[in-house]
Amino acid sequence: MRTFLALPGGLDLLRLYGFICRMRRSLLQTLLWSTLLLAAIELALLEISLPGPGATPEEMRWRVAEVTLAVALLAVGGAFLFSRQLARRIAQLRVSVEGMVSGPAHIPRFQSHDELAALAESLGRVAEQVNELVDKVRLEGARRDAILTGMVEGVLAVDQELRVTFCNASFAGAFGAQGPVPAGLPVLRLVRDPDFLEMLQTVVAAGESLKRRMHLTGADGRSFEVQAAPLAGSPSHGAMAILHDITDLERLERVRKDFVANVSHELRTPLTAIRGYAETLLDGALDDPDNRRRFVEIIQSHAIRLNNIASDLLTLSELESGRPPVEPGKVSLLGTLEAAMRTVESEAEMRQVRLAWGTVEDVQVMGNKIRLEQAFVNLLDNAVKFNRAGGEVWVEAGSVPGGKVRVTIADTGIGIPSEELPRIFERFYRVDKARSREVGGTGLGLSIVKHVIEQMQGTVAVESQLSKGSKFHVVLPQA
Repeated sequence: MRTFLALPGGLDLLRLYGFICRMRRSLLQTLLWSTLLLAAIELALLEISLPGPGATPEEMRWRVAEVTLAVALLAVGGAFLFSRQLARRIAQLRVSVEGMVSGPAHIPRFQSHDELAALAESLGRVAEQVNELVDKVRLEGARRDAILTGMVEGVLAVDQELRVTFCNASFAGAFGAQGPVPAGLPVLRLVRDPDFLEMLQTVVAAGESLKRRMHLTGADGRSFEVQAAPLAGSPSHGAMAILHDITDLERLERVRKDFVANVSHELRTPLTAIRGYAETLLDGALDDPDNRRRFVEIIQSHAIRLNNIASDLLTLSELESGRPPVEPGKVSLLGTLEAAMRTVESEAEMRQVRLAWGTVEDVQVMGNKIRLEQAFVNLLDNAVKFNRAGGEVWVEAGSVPGGKVRVTIADTGIGIPSEELPRIFERFYRVDKARSREVGGTGLGLSIVKHVIEQMQGTVAVESQLSKGSKFHVVLPQA
């Protein structure tokens, strides 16, 4: 047996094979050494199996053919085993590499020291970096989605064919979409506004950002400032639109403009009168004993009106300033109403209007006594001024279910047309402008009433019939 496994030079084949297996080698070196080993085996077999010196050439050829065939079969078997092992290792690497993006990759560790083992080690290091990068990308994506989803502004992203790729809840809610908007939905099915669609098409085609103010169809008449920008990094070259709801801002701008116009108008009338009568006095009316006193009285009345407007404007400004109100306390409703009635008694006597008391419970409410008295004075003053001679104003107050108190101030005056009722609490709004200026009204009284009552967590409402009178109902929380 020893002779069978030895080369002619006495080298042991088993030791040679062990040396080949232990040495650090490449795949090419493995193949070369395997080829050398097969050649050595063939030589050994030839040395053992060749016939003696008397053999014929035909016997020699057959013996060499047999040895060659045996070595060839051995080589084919070894190649099959080698290729199978190599394919299995490559398959393990392929599976590991394909799973890098979908989840944490686990690169196999091979015991050999060839190129595949080195490749596996390199892939292992790369896999760790890929896993970290994928985790960062997923975290950033989750943060981005959370930010965009939670934004108050509507956010919409589309591809180059204007199909939705992202839409947050604010955008979907603005157009009445129920539930999340699926990706791939044509924008036309979500927003049926030609100006908005034309804007997105322009941004996608030209690759330039646009900014416009729009009243979008399907958004309940609300106004938006739309900013659209191309998605340069997107392979589909789409666009992103951000909608800022400016409906309230536009309303405030209109209110501000109306307020400035109304203030200018209200101030112009008394200022013009004061200036005109003052110039008349300076031009010689001071020497006219029959008219000079009347002119001065007119100037005085318009000056009082200016003072009242300024005072009401300051009060309204303080109520709307957003500063925290004075710490509320318990206020006697009966005492506050009595103080307000005393304030308007002289005006009522002058206009021949009778002040009457209904049922008034002595209950307490939570609020600011001075502001509440001011609100009641404004209501009573209007009830007296817009009444008729011989008319009546009466007051009732009492508890109502829900821990509330209701105060009713009613009159038998000229009343308010039904179409005017929704606007009477607006600043400077007057039902009868000529009558209001005649009695010295500023147009701010009911607006002050509304702000005072709402600041005390209450409500104010009105019922009125033209030529029959009005009823104002104030509901406040009971202390």
